[in-house]
Amino acid sequence: MARKQRNKTTKSFWHRIRFKYKLSFFNETTLEEVWSFHLSQLSAFVSLALFAFLLIAVTAFIIIKTPIRNYLPGYLDVEIRKEIVDNALRADSLERMLAIQSLYLNNVTGILSGTLPIDSIKRIDSLAQTDVNYDIPRSKTETEFIKSLEEEEKYNLTVLNPAASVADGLFFYKPVNGVITANYEADIRHYGVDIAAELKESVMATLDGTVVFTGFDPNFGNVIQIQHTNGFLSIYKHNELILKQQGDVVVAGEAIALVGNTGKLSTGPHLHFELWYRGTPVNPEEYIVF
Repeated sequence: MARKQRNKTTKSFWHRIRFKYKLSFFNETTLEEVWSFHLSQLSAFVSLALFAFLLIAVTAFIIIKTPIRNYLPGYLDVEIRKEIVDNALRADSLERMLAIQSLYLNNVTGILSGTLPIDSIKRIDSLAQTDVNYDIPRSKTETEFIKSLEEEEKYNLTVLNPAASVADGLFFYKPVNGVITANYEADIRHYGVDIAAELKESVMATLDGTVVFTGFDPNFGNVIQIQHTNGFLSIYKHNELILKQQGDVVVAGEAIALVGNTGKLSTGPHLHFELWYRGTPVNPEEYIVF
């Protein structure tokens, strides 16, 4: 009895959804039937489902085959990402140059108007190059101060260390904002420091110089090397993306790469930073405050 009832209910359901209804359109004035068609619940459902599928397919096709996809998360191509990074860096450089030019014009205005002494003008940007051979004349007060200071430091043993004057007058930029996870240990051939940082954080040149190498190493990933005119060579390893090419001239503090996790020896997003002086590795922590 229960089976018969279920069969009867099933037949009733299929009969109900397949039962056709007539939809007619009449002329309001003449009441003449203009157009009509028969439609069942099942055919209406199938029609709506087919229409929704076609609408979704057409929308997806338009998004994938047109530039609209660039506005959706995850659809940016590598070239577009690099272009965005380059444009952001270029905008930052322009803002920096505008600030430098504004400060320069204010200095010139102050000098011409007599409100700003010439001796108070200091180097305002790392782009300004200092001639190391230029001998600045010393005043009498300065000469006496230097003489007294030399007398006080005459028996200071640190002057016997020639390496102490290697970086005199140089300011090393911190290559990346992060935390040191591995220190310089020449005994185990770890000639640099590992700095844990956020993925794609900007990596900056520590000094002015020229890019002498960019490439990929299986162990160290994307690597960039910068030769500096004072005998220093800085090396940046495990980068996600290199922003400079071989032969490019960079200034201290300029973004040259993005922090990554490339190479077999990398266990997480970080920068391996090395500093060499005349072919010999040195401890970066002796020159840079991380």
